[in-house]
Amino acid sequence: MTRRIDLVGIGTGNPGHVTLAGLRALRAARLVLVPRKGQGKEDLAHLRHAILAEAGATARVVEFDYPTRDEALPYAERVARWHDGIAARWAAAIGDDPGPVALLVWGDPGLYDSTLRIARRLDPVPELRVIPGITALQALTAAHAIPFNTVNGAVTVTTGRRLRDHGWPDGADTVVVMLDGECSFLSLDRPDLWIWWGAYLGMAEEILDHGPLPGAGDRIARTRAAARAGHGWIMDTYLLRAPGSG
Repeated sequence: MTRRIDLVGIGTGNPGHVTLAGLRALRAARLVLVPRKGQGKEDLAHLRHAILAEAGATARVVEFDYPTRDEALPYAERVARWHDGIAARWAAAIGDDPGPVALLVWGDPGLYDSTLRIARRLDPVPELRVIPGITALQALTAAHAIPFNTVNGAVTVTTGRRLRDHGWPDGADTVVVMLDGECSFLSLDRPDLWIWWGAYLGMAEEILDHGPLPGAGDRIARTRAAARAGHGWIMDTYLLRAPGSG
């Protein structure tokens, strides 16, 4: 097994999001793993190849297929077994290559990403080096030219599942939602809220919308459904806040 794996944050679709440290790591790698995430999501692999070409990387590139989740299992067990399966495919792809091995991680390896958890399933666990990247949170707030937080206000980063099941988090002035395939903002009875939404952030296909949640919410849901149908996949995130809260 390789002695070191570099987890390189590559931002949200714009090759310009890769830091100088990330470029150096890609150029130093002997092997780069590129995931294939299924039919209709080829763009995600193509983007990684484009970043490698722009970086001038000369590493051997090995693509691997992602396993599928067993939807019949409880959520936590389903995710744990899925991560086990991904780690096994990493190990098979790496083989006896001494490394360093690099993986290009969408966004940032340390924020709302499971790459570190998967890497620690390898046996033996290699040295892990994390090169931070631009996150979807940064790309979203930059695209809308809004601050991430209010003055002295709390920010909660959560999932659509938790927003839908538990409602607005206690004590939060700002809520940022990741991984929401069901437009859970539509479940909130909060006409005072505004939403700032973005999909394909940083890419040529970037879509932005914002406005009062009543009205904007339905419009965003329709836009999201059409974009997903057109591309075969979508990555999006959004921020909720009551105007005037600081």
